[in-house]
Amino acid sequence: MRSGALRAALAAGLVIAASVAPVRATPVVSKDATLPVGSELNEELLDQPTELFGFDQAGGKRSYLFNLGDMLFSSSSIFGGKAADAGMSCNSCHQQGASNPKLFVPGLSAKPGTFDTTGSLFNAKADNGVFDPVTVPSLRGAKFIGPYGHDGRIASLREFIRNVIVNEFAGAEPSGQVLDALVTYVNEISFLPNEKMTSDGRLTDKASDAARRGEALFNKPFPKNASMSCATCHEADAAFVDHKVHDIGSGGYFKTKTLINAKFNAPYFHDGRFDSFDEVVGYFDKHYELGLSASEQSDLVAYLDAIGDADTPYTPNTVQAEIDELTAFISVLDVAIPARDKAVIRLAVDSVGAEWREVGENFPDRKDTSVEGGVAERMRARASVRDLVLTLRQVAMAAEADDFPEAARLYGQYRKTVAMVTPYLKAAEQYSLFNPRVHDKHFAALRQLAELAK
Repeated sequence: MRSGALRAALAAGLVIAASVAPVRATPVVSKDATLPVGSELNEELLDQPTELFGFDQAGGKRSYLFNLGDMLFSSSSIFGGKAADAGMSCNSCHQQGASNPKLFVPGLSAKPGTFDTTGSLFNAKADNGVFDPVTVPSLRGAKFIGPYGHDGRIASLREFIRNVIVNEFAGAEPSGQVLDALVTYVNEISFLPNEKMTSDGRLTDKASDAARRGEALFNKPFPKNASMSCATCHEADAAFVDHKVHDIGSGGYFKTKTLINAKFNAPYFHDGRFDSFDEVVGYFDKHYELGLSASEQSDLVAYLDAIGDADTPYTPNTVQAEIDELTAFISVLDVAIPARDKAVIRLAVDSVGAEWREVGENFPDRKDTSVEGGVAERMRARASVRDLVLTLRQVAMAAEADDFPEAARLYGQYRKTVAMVTPYLKAAEQYSLFNPRVHDKHFAALRQLAELAK
């Protein structure tokens, strides 16, 4: 679900028919690829970060603007230049609204999970001539943790999103509707539930004794400055932030980061210099002369681990999950076609068509020698995907010709076709990359071919 469209051409037996899409491979090994050799977008991820939305918790439902924003978040159409050519989207860096700890682009990343947003690769106009990669932030609870940017320079989420599109990834100036939709979507991305923590940031009886001792240390005044404690900046009842920037000796003023679900946000600090809570605690102990013993440091780490946890951090991707998501995406046509909104119709057809092609890649071609059995099922699944993409293209063509009744008819046909082919896709699932065993064997073979291609 939501994988990017990064392509790397590899020869030999693992080839998916061009009528669906060429094979993905990570990391990038082809010198002809849009991104530098060695780039990694973590596209082979099967168990994906769990995504939870505010309206889910409130018993509400998806709105038109939310579905549009959700779709745009996974679409390369809002970016420009090399980012669009590489099929990158917001989701490439913020997988399912979380961070992407494996994201790596040579020349822009110091280590996995970091990215220089002011480099020249994606937008020469933004190049500041300094190699200063920063960590990729999680967007969970984004509406509660402004200001935005590591240095807190952007006050509003709307302006932050616009800056990413236009300045970081050279996209065209987004319309008001596009920004409204993306803001609506991001504002709904929620923190994941954590049975070890109450809603006001206190530990529950599910937390360990070590974590409880760590909680006391977290709230204890610093020995060299009694007006400060860890909790001074990380306010437990305010999503563990204070909405301010501070100089903690890391090279400038940077905003306080939330600690909720932070267990899954490594690497840490604005520049990703630390890979673990142990290193973070060690740094603060030394910088602020806290004089913590080894056991006290261990207790603080246990506390950070407890409040940074989640009950269900990852969710397996499945055929049904893909179908459900693409059904939500394309539902924007329920409004766009009657409104004769050609721009949204084009965006929806292009974005959902590309997503369907990604789904098709998960059913390996008969030439893929890493997959055994289910040839007939895989071929029927691939053919079904092609039919869906073609029908969507006809919807767009009818709309461009101002024949909106025909566009509506074709859209209805598309929905019927999805229902008709769903059993074919599910029948092929056991022979697809949605099956962990097939998935692991397939990508192991790809990595072997990548090594041979070096």
